[in-house]
Amino acid sequence: MKELGKPFRLRAYGCTELAQAYNPHLSPGAAWQKLSLWIHLYPELTERLKAIGYTPHQRVFTPRQVAMIVEALGEP
Repeated sequence: MKELGKPFRLRAYGCTELAQAYNPHLSPGAAWQKLSLWIHLYPELTERLKAIGYTPHQRVFTPRQVAMIVEALGEP
């Protein structure tokens, strides 16, 4: 989870870890459901992620996938 006052770093993130960076007030499962919903609300983002190997069952987002998510949703 992102610490207050520290800049967001583009690196590999566990899916739940990134989800909680966006939704720190939610439980890990609820945070992941919300991030997953947000990703699916952006069809272009979903297609771009799939084009570089994203699957809904992966456990870690690559730095490139994180960059695409941040580009679409903004920094957590």
